[in-house]
Order: sequence, then structure tokens, then C-alpha cells
Amino acid sequence: MKTLRRALADYLALRRSLGFKLRRDGMLLPDFIAHLEQAKSPLITAPLAVEWATQPQEVHPAWWTSRLVIVRGFAKYLQTIDPRHHVPPLALLPHRRTRTAPYIYEPVEITALLDATAILRHELRVATYRTFLGLLAVSGLRTGEAIALDDDDVDLRRGVLVIRKTKFGKTREVPLHRTTIQALVGYLGDRNHFAPRRLSPSFFISTTTSRLIYQNVHETFLRLVYAAGLADRRPRRPRIHDLRHTYAVRTVLAWHRAGENVEAKLPMLATYLGHIGPSATYWYLTAIPELLESATARLERAWKAPQ
Repeated sequence: MKTLRRALADYLALRRSLGFKLRRDGMLLPDFIAHLEQAKSPLITAPLAVEWATQPQEVHPAWWTSRLVIVRGFAKYLQTIDPRHHVPPLALLPHRRTRTAPYIYEPVEITALLDATAILRHELRVATYRTFLGLLAVSGLRTGEAIALDDDDVDLRRGVLVIRKTKFGKTREVPLHRTTIQALVGYLGDRNHFAPRRLSPSFFISTTTSRLIYQNVHETFLRLVYAAGLADRRPRRPRIHDLRHTYAVRTVLAWHRAGENVEAKLPMLATYLGHIGPSATYWYLTAIPELLESATARLERAWKAPQ
């Protein structure tokens, strides 16, 4: 079993060196090895993998599948070292997680969300969350990417953000509109006025002058959703990540309405959003009625055009 634990350390190190973060794998796989130890099995077998994957009760079946997928990755690695390890087939726990349809904000809803920051107690907190959420809305950044921004990553002279701590470990530059640059300059003035000394080099700071905490950002966002009167929206309550969805959809809608070659431009949007390829961007654009209507109208105009 010590060999399995050493192999796990090597497996995680190898895949992380390739850009995978594997937080969930790093937390769950030691527990899986403990399950093998309890069963006194030095090898991964399909029955033991399924037994471990289905241990949590009263959970969505997709979680069992996710746990099995994690085991499969480790098992494939081990099988290259010792062919006796079994890679459990996904067919043993066949379930496909259906992605939640994104909520697409109307412009007035984003304005209401930003105005709701006035309920926050400290003036620095108001300025931070108003600017932070505004930046997410106009740039399509991931929440974690905006939290991770340091002062050195915000080049207001060139009007560019340098996103270093991305989902896939790559660095990219995000150009900004002049109005966004003005808003960030305004925030810097407020931040330096309310917090002339800081504990962190982060661009966005909390009232303790440290970097924002991911969980606290989500809790504050939920308060703002209720304060803005958006909690009863259908088909579900808006999420902070839906600001990113909205940015992607509104960008493509603008291209459609301007008669642009959307297919040719999608790789550019994928790069801007930090996706590994256009296929990931396509998902943001599926099942959006307004976008489908625009595409249909454009197609109908093409059919009616004289040949």
C-alpha cells in the first residue's frame, strides 16, 4: 500500500506538471487507497472501485460517476506500471450530468446588481464589489481569475489585464474598453484612499486589506442578488458565473446582428475567455433562445437574398 501511495504522489505530480490542478483528485484518491487497504487489496479492481464510488448516500448519481472517473484516471496510470490493475468501465455507473442552462442577464439586471452594492457597510467594500462585479460583466473573466489579479497584472496604461492563474495554467492578456479602464482607475483612487496600507498585492481587496476570499465573494453576491430583486428569476436564481455566460452570449449576438462571420470569430472569443478551444465556447451559446432567433433570422435573410 505504500507503493500505491507513492504512485499516487507521482501521478498527481505528473498531471499537475501538465497544467491540471486536480484538487478533487488530490482530496479523494487517498480515501480510495484507504478503501483498498481496508479490503486488503494491493490492486485496483472494478468491484472495489464501484463500491467506493457509491459510498456517499443521498447524493446525485452523477457524483458517483464523477468519483469513478477519478479512479479511472489513476487506474490508467497504474496499469502502465502494473497491468494487473483494472480500469473500471464507465458503463458500470452510466450517468451523464446535464449542465444547468445559463441565466442570461438583461442590462438593467446587471445595473440593479451593481446598485445593490450600496447595502454593504463599508465604503471600501461597496467600491470593491461594484468594480469587481462590473469587471466580470464586461470582460467575461472567471471569478477566481479576477480575485487572483495583482496590481502588476493590471496595466492601465496599455489597457490590458494579464491573467496568470488560469483554469488551465496558461497566461493570457485581456484588452479592456476605455470605460472599463476609467472604472478601474476610479477604484484605485477609492482603494488607496480607504486603505493606504495593504496586507496584499492584490488589486481587489477586502476591508482587512487582504485578498478577497472566494467563498466570501459568493456569499456577498447572494446577498446582492436578493437586494437587487433577482432571487425569483426563472428558470433559476442567477449565479455569479452567469455574468461570464452573459458576456459570451451578448458578444456573439452582437456579431450576428452586425452580419459578422461568427464561426470564424469563435476561436478569438475562446482565446479571450481562456478556453482550451472553441468547442468549450460553443456550450456557452447553446439553448439560448435569443441567440437562436438571431441565427434563424440571419439564415432567412440569406435565403431571401437574390442569387
